[in-house]
Amino acid sequence: MLSVSDAEAIILNLVRPLDQQRDIEIIDLFVADKRIISTPITSKLDFPHWDNSAMDGYAVRYQDVQHSSDAQPTILEIIEEIPAGYQPQCTVKAGQAARIFTGAVMPMGADTVVMQEKTRREENRVFILAAPQPQEFVRHQGAFYQAGQELLPRGVKLNPPEIAVLAAAQCAKLSVYRRPRVAIFSSGDELVTPDQPLQPGQIVDSNQYALAALVKEAGGEPLLLGIIQDNPDALRDAIAYAITHADIVLSSGGVSVGDYDYIDQILESLEAKIHIRSVAISPGKPLTVATFPTSHSPIYFGLPGNPASAMVTFWRFVQPAMKKLSGLATGWEPEFLQVRSHHELKSSGKRETYIWGSLHLIDGVYEFHKAGGSHSPGNLINLAQTNALAVLSVGTTLIAPQAEVKVLHLAFG
Repeated sequence: MLSVSDAEAIILNLVRPLDQQRDIEIIDLFVADKRIISTPITSKLDFPHWDNSAMDGYAVRYQDVQHSSDAQPTILEIIEEIPAGYQPQCTVKAGQAARIFTGAVMPMGADTVVMQEKTRREENRVFILAAPQPQEFVRHQGAFYQAGQELLPRGVKLNPPEIAVLAAAQCAKLSVYRRPRVAIFSSGDELVTPDQPLQPGQIVDSNQYALAALVKEAGGEPLLLGIIQDNPDALRDAIAYAITHADIVLSSGGVSVGDYDYIDQILESLEAKIHIRSVAISPGKPLTVATFPTSHSPIYFGLPGNPASAMVTFWRFVQPAMKKLSGLATGWEPEFLQVRSHHELKSSGKRETYIWGSLHLIDGVYEFHKAGGSHSPGNLINLAQTNALAVLSVGTTLIAPQAEVKVLHLAFG
């Protein structure tokens, strides 16, 4: 049985990111949110595009106003008013100033802006009541970014700030990696879909819905294959189809040691190499990870059937693999935080234990609050509103209330 860290290392080593020439799409910027750039982006524009004012005030020559004070103001003639979006028509000469507004183009001859609060205006004259610093409140062309340089590198995930940058750079269309395709199926004779009436002994297949949502949250495209009965031929057909149509295959159930757990032997019949069969994690010990001798090398994850186990193993192992596969340059690994535990947390200490709950900001400090109710792997109900998993390492049996605990932060949205 592998440790969690060893299992993670094996999985990430198996992942080959999408190809930066073959696995790309050209999309419109309006639909680029959360996509990942496949080609470094440059712009033909300088930022700022031209010298402009960072303040409402007066554009002046520094040498004219460097000795100004309230007691001895410098008096300048106002020759022009320059709002944003207007091209200046005049050159500021000795003894002159131009009224200017934030974002407006600096006129020729002027090199400094005096904020209006340090001036007094009388008709077409302005009194400069304090000496500015040289080039004060002037944003110079190319000070933020120079045309032709790399604006955003390959492998960046596009969040709202990056979208804004690309819009300003007039990148209306761009090259991104396609979404990873993830085939999902559940196995088990006892499973039914949510629209079917339950018969004694049956269970609603919640895992397929949860995993599809998790795949979409991680930037993937789910391919739903439904419920596959505990029949070796049916399972073999489903897996054979999945590995030819997806980058990652997720199944839930059928990977333990029961009489009807066929997944591992079917994988071997398909010439798969099984890299992981179980991990020292609770919940989620039975975990199969395999690869196939095909050109695009899909990765198979056989997740446990219990709902909590399936979700915990997805968060801990599948999500990082999807991030690396998707072309993301960095940040594949799970995000761990050190926070304060509001509740007492217990573990047997035999396996790395994940306890679900939520983070709360209390008096400026993040606290982990354990979800109420049973923490059985089969209890789906108290997983609702989970946004963090407390992690108790092997050998740790108790975290006292108000003690520090490591948590896996589950960032949604």
